[in-house]
Amino acid sequence: MRISRALLAAILLAGSNFCFADEALNLRSATRPLEEGVPEVATERLRKLLRKNLPAQERRLATLKLAEALIAAGDGESALKILGDPQLRSLSAANFWRGEAFASLGRWQEAATAYDQAVRDEKDPALHGEALFGKAESLRALDQKDEALHVLADLFENPRWSLRARFRATELLLEKHDTESAASVLSRAQPQTALEKQERRYLRGRVEAELHHPDRALALFETILKKSERAHHSLVIATLFAISDVQLELKTAEAADDVLEEFIEHHGNDPDLARVFAKLDQVYQAERKPSRTELTRWSSAPEQPRRAFAQWYLARAELRVGHRAAAVDNFRAMVSTAPKRPDLLGGFLEFAQLQREDHRFDDAIAVLDAARSLHPTSRQLAELGWLTADINYEAKRFEASAREFEKVARIDGAPARDALFNASLGWLQIANDAHFAADSGELRGGAKNDEAATDLLLEQGLVQAAQNDPRAANSLNNFVRDFPTNKRVSEAWVALAEIAFHASPPRLDEAAALLRRAMESHPTPLARERADYLNIWIEETSPNADSGKIILLANQFLRDHSNSNFTRDVRMKLAETYYRAQDFANAQTQFELLATQDPNGPLVEKALFFAAESALASMGSNSFEHALTLFGDVVKKEGELKWAARNEQAVIERKLTKPQDALAIYDEVLKGDAKPGEKREALCGKGDIYFEMGPSAPENYKRAIEIYDQLISDNDAPPHWKNQALFKKGVCLEKAGDAAGSLAIFYRVLEDEGQPGKAREFFWYYKAGFNAARLLEEQQKWDSAAVIYQKLAAADGARSDEAKARLAQLRLEHFLWEQ
Repeated sequence: MRISRALLAAILLAGSNFCFADEALNLRSATRPLEEGVPEVATERLRKLLRKNLPAQERRLATLKLAEALIAAGDGESALKILGDPQLRSLSAANFWRGEAFASLGRWQEAATAYDQAVRDEKDPALHGEALFGKAESLRALDQKDEALHVLADLFENPRWSLRARFRATELLLEKHDTESAASVLSRAQPQTALEKQERRYLRGRVEAELHHPDRALALFETILKKSERAHHSLVIATLFAISDVQLELKTAEAADDVLEEFIEHHGNDPDLARVFAKLDQVYQAERKPSRTELTRWSSAPEQPRRAFAQWYLARAELRVGHRAAAVDNFRAMVSTAPKRPDLLGGFLEFAQLQREDHRFDDAIAVLDAARSLHPTSRQLAELGWLTADINYEAKRFEASAREFEKVARIDGAPARDALFNASLGWLQIANDAHFAADSGELRGGAKNDEAATDLLLEQGLVQAAQNDPRAANSLNNFVRDFPTNKRVSEAWVALAEIAFHASPPRLDEAAALLRRAMESHPTPLARERADYLNIWIEETSPNADSGKIILLANQFLRDHSNSNFTRDVRMKLAETYYRAQDFANAQTQFELLATQDPNGPLVEKALFFAAESALASMGSNSFEHALTLFGDVVKKEGELKWAARNEQAVIERKLTKPQDALAIYDEVLKGDAKPGEKREALCGKGDIYFEMGPSAPENYKRAIEIYDQLISDNDAPPHWKNQALFKKGVCLEKAGDAAGSLAIFYRVLEDEGQPGKAREFFWYYKAGFNAARLLEEQQKWDSAAVIYQKLAAADGARSDEAKARLAQLRLEHFLWEQ
């Protein structure tokens, strides 16, 4: 605290000659702990005293002292409630303490107003100076430096405040980079005590640093640290930071971290440890190869809170080098053992955000719930509530989100209107009209042209559109009719275009016309982004879709809206379009970019899989090896494409003439929890390997047949799997010398496909049929071969004409007549 507690106690108690029979409960004894620096005890004593039947004047003084004690104990919110007591209005000091309470909560605008009232009302010179200085501090916090300097100038001639005002004015002038004025003001400061001389030395160092005399500045700062027992704690911390800033300016960050690490090593429970760790982290970021040795050691040492801060900033360091799992481990350790200190809240919030990015919403909420035990301030409670509500909204828990935003709106000093706006959006999402009307009505507050209320009307239409609510078009049309010049009207036009696009069937011309209307309405960045996104899909859906146009629009979107939430979808569409156009090199590039830029997104597995497929199709150098690596990355994701990727890896191993490796992979698929189709692919692939090994070891044909028989006997297998297995079994029998058995198997495919009501499969059907006909021709069974060709021709599939031509030729060559 800036003020002299003893002085203010004398002011408030002057002329008070109350004498009480119970010495333990008189005003003087109740406030003594406050003067001795133990405000918590004073708070309890004063509350006890106020429960007595006190005279009015004594009650006012005791109530005011209770507010002072609460502020000193860090409970500014309770102090404000006390200071709202009407009985204190006659005391001019009450406004000063309101200023102190607001300042302790970081509510600087309200603090400045209260201090200003105290300045106008207070007749006592001592309290008048306190209020002026408090007003200057508030203006400084509001970044109103010139106004703060003007207030401080009023104190330059005040003997009690001259030195302090000149010191603070010097700091403000340095912040304005007005070094000449800062040096001039400082030169007139006449310190008397050793502590005051140390503070002047610090400010002289700041001036030298601003004048680009780093050696002089460092010499002054180091003198302060050598005699730190003669300096205030706050001055020691400021000096540490000043040394770090000079070293950073000199590009010698390693020297800066030494002084900070040494302080932390010897002051593991310092009240400003949070700020020192934050400064150390800033220094580490400036280093090329920052060491994590000290952070690692502190994070394992028992001393708290140093251990918790070390775990927090070690997690940050791990994130910077891409070690996300290690960062999560450190954050988790911090949460599980952290002492109950509000200055650790930042670490909890960062961990919650990290979990949110990984879509671990329940874990994120659990971290935020744990953070509530850190005794957060009112401002921190609002921040916690806001993030909790935000995460619930993203997780589509709209009711929980809305209720949390409503709680935030009730917290003193919180952005109530923004919270109510977001709560209204939550109720909109679940169509809770009653709660939406209540919150939006409170937000509107009776104002007819309230901007937030107007925005809510638009949001209502946008949410309805997103939910395919039939009322959406009417809501949006009403908005563009009633607010044609609203700055967000373009967003309504785009939403109407989206409705037209998603109609069944899509009204593409109408959608395109509405987008043109949006672009003529001074589009907001959001409207332009959504319009550019929709244009890609309109082009893709149009009857004469042009892949070149789609590629152009997608690339343009990625260039103009690189931070859009649609980026992943657009990049996937771009990659798929390249792939369909058989531009495999560009497809692979886009798939891999998507996987790299959004490593935890929902499309990463698919992107990696098709990047591997593109690499295979491109036939570039090392394409097999790179595809193997990419498929391996898919497997590590443990997602839906895991076993499909393993099957693809087996195919590559076969192409690399590593049949045993491929067999091992197929066995893994067959033993795993793969889908039936993936297991059939593995079974068929395994049979193919034994078939390929048949020429060197004929017994492998028998192994292959045994595997194909498993597919044939699978009653749930689709026709293409069963026909494929039959065909390959027939080939194996032919290779093993059993032509009759082979012919019988080929003919079975033709019989099965001829059954009424059965879904037709032509690829393996024709392969089996043509092979059966070939075997018969080789045996000179011309009539039987003709019957086979006739079946193939009648099937009316892709190779029917080929079968007809072969049948005609066979009849001509062998004088066969149609029956």
